[in-house]
Amino acid sequence: MQLDRAVVGITGGAQGLGLAMAAELGAQGARIALFDLQEEVLSAAVASLMEREIHAYGFQVDVTDEDAVIRAFAQQRESLGPLDVLVNNAGVTHDGLLVKGGAGHIEKRMTLQQWRQVIDVNLTGVFLCGREGATQMVEAGHGGVIVNVSSISRAGNMGQGNYSASKAGVAALTVTWAKELARQGIRVAAVAPGFIETEMTASMRAEVLEKISKGIPLGHLGQPSDIASSVRYIIENDYFTGRVLECDGGLRI
Repeated sequence: MQLDRAVVGITGGAQGLGLAMAAELGAQGARIALFDLQEEVLSAAVASLMEREIHAYGFQVDVTDEDAVIRAFAQQRESLGPLDVLVNNAGVTHDGLLVKGGAGHIEKRMTLQQWRQVIDVNLTGVFLCGREGATQMVEAGHGGVIVNVSSISRAGNMGQGNYSASKAGVAALTVTWAKELARQGIRVAAVAPGFIETEMTASMRAEVLEKISKGIPLGHLGQPSDIASSVRYIIENDYFTGRVLECDGGLRI
């Protein structure tokens, strides 16, 4: 797909990976619809893209709220027209062990709230937004591309049972949707980042980040632009569908 004049929606697009994707795709001439929960951050992101002469619009939405998602996507369609591309990027972490303790004593357990928060944003949000994006593409009859953001942690990572489960689910949805939507001319793929320098990793302790970096064959964390270029590759390669593109510096968990 050619990105020039394409309408591209990005959830969680106001910062981090999402904003890097918006800059990368917008630089190719795409018109960008940013979907995000934080109004002030969203406004700042739109302004920063406009300064680069990228056509960008912001739509505030909670991706876990079905009615809010339907409204936001309707607003986007009215403002820009139907989506050509949707990037399901919105995600959160709330790490913790299933149970923590020893010698017959439990110190802490993962709460149901921790579980639900991550599953709701990372998996249910992908479902709700993916459904709206696919609906627009099918109704417009011009095909399209859906790119879901999974993670290297989809294979399972200690202390991230909720996050790993959500990202494994995203990978499974990707393959399923690719098979279901191919007849409509819609490609569906995913990118699975490793450890990337974002607001999320910036909150980790320095010694933890150093240990992680040493375990990556390339010896350092990735940049948001690395993931943005991976997303661009998926969009522009018309024979790429139903697969997860890993971008992790050679790391395997």
